[in-house]
Amino acid sequence: MKKITTIFPEVFIIEPDVFKDERGFFLESYSYKKYSELGIKYKFIQDNHAKSKINTLRGLHFASEPGQVKLVRCTNGMILDVVVDIRPKSSTFKKWLGVKLSAENFNQIIIPVGFAHGYSVLSENAEVQYKVNNYYDPKTELEVFWNDPSLNIDWRVKNPIISKRDKNAPFLDVFLKNHPDPFK
Repeated sequence: MKKITTIFPEVFIIEPDVFKDERGFFLESYSYKKYSELGIKYKFIQDNHAKSKINTLRGLHFASEPGQVKLVRCTNGMILDVVVDIRPKSSTFKKWLGVKLSAENFNQIIIPVGFAHGYSVLSENAEVQYKVNNYYDPKTELEVFWNDPSLNIDWRVKNPIISKRDKNAPFLDVFLKNHPDPFK
């Protein structure tokens, strides 16, 4: 298993060890012990699973205090997973990272508190599974506009399919004016 650094010191891509032969493959998709050895010591308590069709765009989502750390992987198809630093005092504020996650590359991404998350579906269908370290709480669920011009994200899809919630999300600057410190 390898931990790959990104432009964000807190965000990591995980390349699991995958054992392939004529029967197929085997991998440990998560091991607290192995992740801890890499310095990743979050305790995940809930698993989520989403299926989406091509050109679907989900995001940009995050949770306010206490927040949610996510461990994301794509188990069917391919997505562009996008992470945006939304911490105003951060040196990487408003920077974004796009990583292709797929059933073929087996990669995972760790997304800590303070980052917005979303993804676009690049294959006919995609299934995304992710672990979180805090239970879902609708009172802490927040979002910013997926196509905020101040972020200039290349989602790599044309005419995305977007939920009403995501279509009505505020621009990041408007959100932060109303919620100056959502992560305390």
